[in-house]
Amino acid sequence: MKRVSSLMVLLGSVMLGGCAADGSFDASKAMVVGAGVVQAVTLDENSVKQTASLAAVELDSKYRVADASNPYSRRLANLVSGVQGYDGLKLNFKVYLENEVNAFAMADGTVRVFSGLMDAMPDDQVLAVIGHEIGHVKLKHSYRQMQSKLLTDSVFAGVVSTGGIIGELTAGQLGQLGQAAVSAQFSQKDELESDEYAVKMLRKVGQDPYAMKRAIETLQAKYGSGGGFLSSHPSNPKRVKNIEAAIAGKK
Repeated sequence: MKRVSSLMVLLGSVMLGGCAADGSFDASKAMVVGAGVVQAVTLDENSVKQTASLAAVELDSKYRVADASNPYSRRLANLVSGVQGYDGLKLNFKVYLENEVNAFAMADGTVRVFSGLMDAMPDDQVLAVIGHEIGHVKLKHSYRQMQSKLLTDSVFAGVVSTGGIIGELTAGQLGQLGQAAVSAQFSQKDELESDEYAVKMLRKVGQDPYAMKRAIETLQAKYGSGGGFLSSHPSNPKRVKNIEAAIAGKK
């Protein structure tokens, strides 16, 4: 019984070590038990970015990527001509020739836009959505999400060492990380922050910040709130209200 009690105390300390100040689980503070000791596991941002780059390559091999001469690629290149290095980021953009109404970003600055989303709205609104995705990168939402998956998903249990080093990943594992980014479900706080970021970006590059509001309204009117870019935690009316506050300078 004494041995069991000691183990329970140890496990309790492990769980507490992974909690943030508000009591929620913080992957960056996750702990592992091995060889009779408790050791912190962290994945630094550079390691996660390198992993994201590999996952992006794997994703690009699975989707139909528009070549440089494709009208979608030319349109995207024109849209992002002033934001490749926005806010100190190193961003790379491609179009996936898929009907899905979506866009996503990864911690390394990978930004992918589906042709279905480009078909759904005019240029200013597409740029607004791209700004939202850039926000996930700059605000480290994408980093924290991939970090959490690497630390908590059993698929990667043998890949992340107790020293926080990411080992060699298989193509299948990289594909899973990539697909997790495609279908990412961010918190309400993250989504609202990225909406605000997009508003500020649009203003800084000389574009209409109301395009972010119109993008939400366009997708809501055409597709409802399910799937793709709108499959997020805050309700669309709440997002619109938050965007309006950001435009008014109240955020």
